[in-house]
Amino acid sequence: MMRIKVLGPLEATRNGQSVAPTAAKPRQILALLALRAGEVVPVPTLVEEIWGEDPPRSALTTMQTYILQLRRLIGRSSDSGSAKDILVTRYNGYLFPADAVTVDAQEYEKLAEQGNRAWERGDYVAAAELLRKALDMWSGEALVDVQRGMPLSVEATRLEQSRIGVLETRIDAELRLGRHHALLGELAMLVARNPMHENLCAKFMIALYRSGQQWRALEVFRQLRMALANELGVEPSARLQRLQRSILSADPALDLPETGAFAAIPA
Repeated sequence: MMRIKVLGPLEATRNGQSVAPTAAKPRQILALLALRAGEVVPVPTLVEEIWGEDPPRSALTTMQTYILQLRRLIGRSSDSGSAKDILVTRYNGYLFPADAVTVDAQEYEKLAEQGNRAWERGDYVAAAELLRKALDMWSGEALVDVQRGMPLSVEATRLEQSRIGVLETRIDAELRLGRHHALLGELAMLVARNPMHENLCAKFMIALYRSGQQWRALEVFRQLRMALANELGVEPSARLQRLQRSILSADPALDLPETGAFAAIPA
């Protein structure tokens, strides 16, 4: 079994030995095959990843060389299985069979799906736990040390967007469990890194208000308003402005532990 990590720096190990290439282009191929483990990746897709829309005439021959390099690395481990059973050739493509590799991105997506299902059925304890486990699998930006063509860029963007969504749902689950005090440090860091992210700012405002820090909640809104005005020339959304007014008036609905970041704000 080969283990591959893409949620951060690229890693590939087999029987405890690293089999990750150091050259840029084979790393791209490894990453793309890993992200689509269990599926055949067509040769044209791999060519696009490496050379874009203007590949050289030698692209197919060079691609075969990169595949051979990867197989040689995989075959260096002490496992008795053939490298060709792990990096498999199919008609017009290559794949990592699902039973031959484990990929952290796929494990993350399974946990995220389970957590989202728990959220939807109102099991906030399970949702928070499962989504936290999913997020703990990340060790940095997806494919942070891998050169990216268009296919890998699309995959990395998809993963990063999923990560933000999972993070927001996990925080909502924690808020519904009344864990606002425990969230303050994390939310402060997230808002500092994403000063114009309205959803994160809203959750921070809710957590601060429930922690008895009304003035700080209003200060978060003020800073967001300034950032949006200075950078984009726009005002916060109507929903966020309603949240600010609810905090100003100490709306009792905001005190409910089961209330999500925007749920208490009138539509």
